[in-house]
Amino acid sequence: MIDRRALLATGAAALAVPALAGTPLQGQAPASLHALASAKGLLFGSAIPATPVMRRGSAEADAYLAVIAAECGALVCENEMKWPALRPNATDFTFAQADAIVDYAAAHDMKMRGHTLLWHHPQWFPDWLTNHDFGSRPASEAERILTRHIRRVCAQYPQVVSWDVINEAVDADTGALRDTSLSKAMGHAVLDVAFHTAREAAPNAQLIYNDYMSWEAGHERHRAGVMRLLEGFRARGVPIDGLGVQSHIGSGNADNSVGFDTAQETEWSRFIDEAVGMGLKLEITEFDVHDKNLPAEPVVRDREVAALGRRYLDLMLDYPQLHTVMAWGMTDRYTWLQGRWPREDGLPKRPTPYDADFRAKPLRQAMADAFQAAAPRPPLV
Repeated sequence: MIDRRALLATGAAALAVPALAGTPLQGQAPASLHALASAKGLLFGSAIPATPVMRRGSAEADAYLAVIAAECGALVCENEMKWPALRPNATDFTFAQADAIVDYAAAHDMKMRGHTLLWHHPQWFPDWLTNHDFGSRPASEAERILTRHIRRVCAQYPQVVSWDVINEAVDADTGALRDTSLSKAMGHAVLDVAFHTAREAAPNAQLIYNDYMSWEAGHERHRAGVMRLLEGFRARGVPIDGLGVQSHIGSGNADNSVGFDTAQETEWSRFIDEAVGMGLKLEITEFDVHDKNLPAEPVVRDREVAALGRRYLDLMLDYPQLHTVMAWGMTDRYTWLQGRWPREDGLPKRPTPYDADFRAKPLRQAMADAFQAAAPRPPLV
């Protein structure tokens, strides 16, 4: 079993990772985020790409993985379990990159989340599935493709403790359900079938609906649409265990976004109250704090990112139904936000707990403080 305290205390000499910002290397080692979360009955971890795992031995990859090993108790593949990565065509599966991450997690005594059994968004379907000929019995063919995929992937990864069964099925602008080649073939029953098949294939995993509806202004229709979907699942007896809240907060994720903090905390709390009122558990599945619209000065950005991150985590951690917090990347060197919705000044973004040189930032401390302040929660059953 990995000793995360030893990793955090060892410092750059052994790990090629600078010490935590403001934390001396002498004396008591800082507690990892995983340890602080675990003490309150929470699971903490991060998304991780396959590239650094498969490039172990290089200074950059090893420095990055040292942060992951020191801080995380769980991993989730950033892209490697999505259909485009696993399914090059209608007949084959390619597991090598996802396997590398899963094997790394096992070697470091980490749990695995699964993302995602069905990303119900036409933009992210593989071309072969979008253009598939569903034949004379399209509903049966669509169900065959879907159920085969879910059963095969769940069989490959029985250690996954929580599956994002469905990801982003609700159109953010309209609140309506999205259409894909699968739903055109068999209707939106495709969503129910995915959950029922996942329950059969992964009976011990938490089954999650995951989406990016947010507490920020402009997400009102999205939240309403997600709530209608959850209510429908419950009314039809769909075996859903929880709601995955992606939690990409801060600047809006759009080229024309303005402002940084547009939180609608009252409306958001009402939305979360309704979800847990259905008996659903909660997972923060993709936490980061987008600094696109903050000033250029890193000290200012880091302060504002940390303050908003703490406020958000405090609100969410007030719910005992929340049992998982996953960062969508631990370092600014490996964050999806570097390549999306650029800042007007062209500067690199700083949305994660560690900077691009693997130094801890104020957001890391804000997360640690939020975990320490959280009330203990009952064991997940």
